[in-house]
Amino acid sequence: MRWSEVPRDARAYMLYHTLIAPGLITWTLFPLYLMMTGYSILEVGAFFTAVNIVAIPLTYIFGRLFNRWDIKKGLIAIDILDGVAYVMYGLAKGAIAPLMLFGGKVIDKLSTLLYPLYQAYEQIIYPEDKYEEIFAWHLRLPEIATLVSFPVMGYLLGYVYTEPEYYRLTFLFFGLFSVVTVTYLWLFLPSVGKEERISPEGFTFRAGEFKRLLAFETLLTLAWGLAPEFILINYVVFVLKKTVFEITLITVASSVLRIAGTYASERVPKEKGFHAIALGMFLNALYAFVMALAPPFWLALAVYAIGDFGNALWFPFYRSWLFKLIPREKTTEFHAALSSYRRVLGLVTPVVAGFLASVHPTLPYGASLVGFIAAGLLLLWIAKRK
Repeated sequence: MRWSEVPRDARAYMLYHTLIAPGLITWTLFPLYLMMTGYSILEVGAFFTAVNIVAIPLTYIFGRLFNRWDIKKGLIAIDILDGVAYVMYGLAKGAIAPLMLFGGKVIDKLSTLLYPLYQAYEQIIYPEDKYEEIFAWHLRLPEIATLVSFPVMGYLLGYVYTEPEYYRLTFLFFGLFSVVTVTYLWLFLPSVGKEERISPEGFTFRAGEFKRLLAFETLLTLAWGLAPEFILINYVVFVLKKTVFEITLITVASSVLRIAGTYASERVPKEKGFHAIALGMFLNALYAFVMALAPPFWLALAVYAIGDFGNALWFPFYRSWLFKLIPREKTTEFHAALSSYRRVLGLVTPVVAGFLASVHPTLPYGASLVGFIAAGLLLLWIAKRK
């Protein structure tokens, strides 16, 4: 699919994700900031688990709420909440710093409670018969923004402005930048109310296949949850003695191969979608296996990139599979329920990952490896049944 063939409203939505992509560096900077200011790897894991506990009960409630409202308002709420959270990170100084960091992270987590609205919005605004092709563009454009912005910010914060106060200024900048993104959402994205959520005539909910999708979600959530980004940060910065710049180099290499993966996915026949997802899982398993062996930096960069090539390869087919199992009039409710399920599964994985890393820095990747292998085998079994 060419860019000119993508519907106008879908293009506006993709450009929004491109606009917010540079701000995602805060997801890397925040756990690194905690470690730089004295938190151990186990304490970082416990910190994220505590935030998860506070957030769990609200996800499904939010999903039902926005099932009745315009989803665009929820997207605007996400950016407002993120902006408030980043400003609180930036103001976290002195004796109140721990409270500001925790409070900001809870608000940040509150915004993630609304993330199912992204998937609900995509299911409605993207053409149903073009899901696989359009998700290739959905992945591609934000990666280009990452390629441009992350190395510059990583170099500045890794080698020029290396003190914690510069991290706080970065948080403040992206907090205030949310004014721009909220304005863009308000002006350029179409509203989506209940009238756009009518299921196509003849839709049948396939309970058995949805259970298989849930089994895959379980394995995938555990696999990623046992090796979160703060495990990579701890290994690269505090074991290999690198900086945030090297972390961004891994992100850039991953972005390059994710872009390549989007083009590769367009060449996979739709009927081979489950095989593509299975192949992606085994590439993720390769990344986890090599990382468990405590590789040098450049090998870690290579296997992270290979794993993300696999992610880009399988993502369009997985998202299409998911959307075809969910009735359009229940998009937000279903996606919120799935998000709640993932959160329950991931409730204690941060502290478990932190504990494993305190035993050995790359032990979490060994646990993650098991989940990826099991997920790949499950998808091969599903493909055989079909």
